[in-house]
Amino acid sequence: MKRRIFKHLTWNDRLKIEKALKQKLTVAEIANMLRVSRNTIYLELTRGRYEHLNYDYTKEMRYSPDIAQKRYNQNLKEKGPGLKIGKDHKLVNYIESKILNENYSPAAVLGEISTKGIKFKTTITVRTLYNYIEKGYLHRITNKNLPMRGRKKRQYKKVRVQKRVSKGESIEKRPEHIQDRAEYGHWELDLLHGKQSTKPAVMVLTERMTREQIMVKVPDKKAQTIIAAIDNLERKHKNFKTKFKTITVDNGSEFTDFQGIEKSITSGSRTKVYYCHPYAAYERGSNEKQNQLIRRFFPKGTNFTRISQKQITKVQDWLNNYPRAIFGYQSANDMIPCISIS
Repeated sequence: MKRRIFKHLTWNDRLKIEKALKQKLTVAEIANMLRVSRNTIYLELTRGRYEHLNYDYTKEMRYSPDIAQKRYNQNLKEKGPGLKIGKDHKLVNYIESKILNENYSPAAVLGEISTKGIKFKTTITVRTLYNYIEKGYLHRITNKNLPMRGRKKRQYKKVRVQKRVSKGESIEKRPEHIQDRAEYGHWELDLLHGKQSTKPAVMVLTERMTREQIMVKVPDKKAQTIIAAIDNLERKHKNFKTKFKTITVDNGSEFTDFQGIEKSITSGSRTKVYYCHPYAAYERGSNEKQNQLIRRFFPKGTNFTRISQKQITKVQDWLNNYPRAIFGYQSANDMIPCISIS
């Protein structure tokens, strides 16, 4: 497989595409030949599509390099002289690479450029970048490449009074300063399930203040497995009691043994567990948000039997280095050194 490069298709490229289509090459084969993404070829085929009338009066859709070039030139003309990004190929390539290869959002790309002081010939706003993508000015990116674009904010129902007593301490008794994210060491815990009928899952821990992320593959969804995984974290982190002051979980069966989660492998207590109300995932809002980001890499239906801890740790590192608007596009790893963890 040839290494992909980022470039605008030329007239010569369009002639090659026409010839390749006559030779019955697939989109993947054409993309590999031109060293561009398949998405670039799909967009190009749409640009050059026309209805062809055969000699027997049947019709079929075909690709014309002439039509594609004409529409491309017209598109450039419509941009006008004010579209500065079209002249800054280095910036365009950087944006496209971050979005296509590293799953960044447009806001995260521009935020990282600003916070890291990366220099380009031009500067644009987030709104302008979204407009460029919407209008097709960045030819290798569409809204389909933006995982969160167009997704409606989830609506949550008002919490009803519980009909049963929680296994452990209710979130209602969680101290106010934890809700305010004023102190490091308060985590939200969830289990990311994989393909149905498979046992392995991913234990996901999110620190409320910094959004620091810890992801651990577990062999099954049993309560004792979760406790064993937390035991391993305690062995790894010598300052466990100060790093993990509290953990907030849902009412899933895997978290029912709150005493096992709270009890240290040495002696005494190692943390405090709080339980959300039933069907109130928003009470673990940070955790839920991270799960959405994780799904960019491990979509629903992923078979975690085939995913290694090394692959999971790679995603964890991506999350901890991801520029976040809430921190002025600093990452969790940028925030942690600013916190005193005694």
